[in-house]
Amino acid sequence: MLEKVFKLNEKGTTVKTELVAGLTTFLAMAYILAVNPAMLSATGMSTQGVFLATAISSAIASVLMGILANYPVALSAGMGVNAVFTYTIVLTMGLSYEGALACVFVSGILFILISVTGLRSIIIKAIPAQLKIAIGAGIGFFIAFIGLKNAGIVVASESTYVAFGDVTDPAVLLAIFGIIVTIVLLIRKVPAAVFYGILITAVVGIIAGLCGVKGMPELPKKVISVDFDFSLVGAFAKGFGDLAKHPQCFMAIFSLLFVDFFDTAGTLVAVASGAGLVNEDGELDNIDRALLADSIGTVVGSVLGTSTVTSFVESTSGVKVGGKTGLTACTTGALFLLSIFFYPLLTCVTSAVTAPALFVVGILMAQQLKAIEWDNIVVAASTFVTVIFMILAYSITNGIALGFIVYAIGMVADKKAKEVKPIVWVLVVLFAIYFAFLPK
Repeated sequence: MLEKVFKLNEKGTTVKTELVAGLTTFLAMAYILAVNPAMLSATGMSTQGVFLATAISSAIASVLMGILANYPVALSAGMGVNAVFTYTIVLTMGLSYEGALACVFVSGILFILISVTGLRSIIIKAIPAQLKIAIGAGIGFFIAFIGLKNAGIVVASESTYVAFGDVTDPAVLLAIFGIIVTIVLLIRKVPAAVFYGILITAVVGIIAGLCGVKGMPELPKKVISVDFDFSLVGAFAKGFGDLAKHPQCFMAIFSLLFVDFFDTAGTLVAVASGAGLVNEDGELDNIDRALLADSIGTVVGSVLGTSTVTSFVESTSGVKVGGKTGLTACTTGALFLLSIFFYPLLTCVTSAVTAPALFVVGILMAQQLKAIEWDNIVVAASTFVTVIFMILAYSITNGIALGFIVYAIGMVADKKAKEVKPIVWVLVVLFAIYFAFLPK
C-alpha cells in the first residue's frame, strides 16, 4: 500500500529512510509547539488551546501534503506570520483574537481559490531559474541564523546589532558541541547524520543536566498528558463582526496572504528541489497539489484556533537524511498528532538541541550557490540581495521581494527588459506596494 501511494521504489527510497526523515523533520520543527502558544497567548488566547490547535492542524496539513502531493514537506504555524497575527493585527490594529482568526480564515479561502485556478503555480513557474537557486540558498542561510539565534550562539548587541554569544553558557556550549558532532558525522558520511546529531546532542544535554549543569534539556516529570483545551475551536466565526468594525482588516488579510504566499513558494522550491522533485522541464512535480495542501492547512488552522499554517523550511532537515516522498510528511504529521499526548517529552528538545540540525542543513543548502552565474552581475546582485536580506531582515518574503526588484532593475539596465516575463513585472509592482503600505 505504501509503495502504491508514495512510489518509494521509483523515488529511490525505503520505508525506514522515510520514517527517519519524518522523525528528523519533526524534531527540527518541534519548537513551534512551545513558541507558537507563547506568542499567541499575548492576544489573550489560551496557551493550551493554541498548543492543541497547533499540533492538530500541523498533523492534518502535513498528512494532506504527503498524500495529495507526495512531497516530504511538513507544515505548521508559520514563524513570522504568527508575529503579524499577534503584534500587528491584534495588538496594533486592535482586532480581537477571534477577528484575527477570521482574517486567517479569509486568507486561507483566498489561498484555495488562487491554488485551484493555478495562479500560484504560474507565478512560481515564472520565477527565473537563477532566482530559484538564490531563494533555496538564502533559506539555508536563514534557517542557520535561526538556529544560531535560538541557541544563543548569536545574540543582539546595541553597538553592532548582532554579536557572538556567551560561550561560557552551558546551553551555548551544548549547541556548539552538537554542531561539531553533526559536521563530523556528515564528513564521515554517516547515514542520517543530522538525525543522529540531534539525538547525541539531546542525550549529552540530559546527562549534563543530571550532573547539575544548568540550562540543559531535562527529563520530563511525566510522560503522558491528557489536558486538552478545545476552547479555540470555531472561535474564528465570532470574529467576522470584528472585521466590519475595522476596515483596515483588509490590509491585514493582504499581509497574511502575501507573506504566506511567498514564504510557501520559497520553501517548496527549496525543499522540493533538494528532494529531486524537479521534472525534465525544470518545473516542480505536483506543485498545484502541494499549494492546495498548504492552502487547506491555513483554513484548518484558523478553524482550530491558530495562526497561518504554512510549509516549513525545517523540512529540509528530513530531506537531507534521505526523505523523498510524502511518507516523510505523513510521519511528521503522525508525530504532531501524538504530541498532544506526549507533550512533556518535548522538554528534551530545546533550542540547543535543534540548532545543530538547522545550522548544518544551512550549510548543505548553501552549496546550491555553486550553480549561480556569478559572472553575470544582474544575477550576482539579485542573488546577493535575496540572501543577505533574508538574514538581515529576518524574512524569507522580504528577501525574495527585494531580489525580484533588483533583478528587474538590473535587466532594464542591461537592456534585456523584454526577457523578463510579464508576471514578474506584476510581482515587482506588488512587491513595491507591499513595502510601501504593509502595516509595520
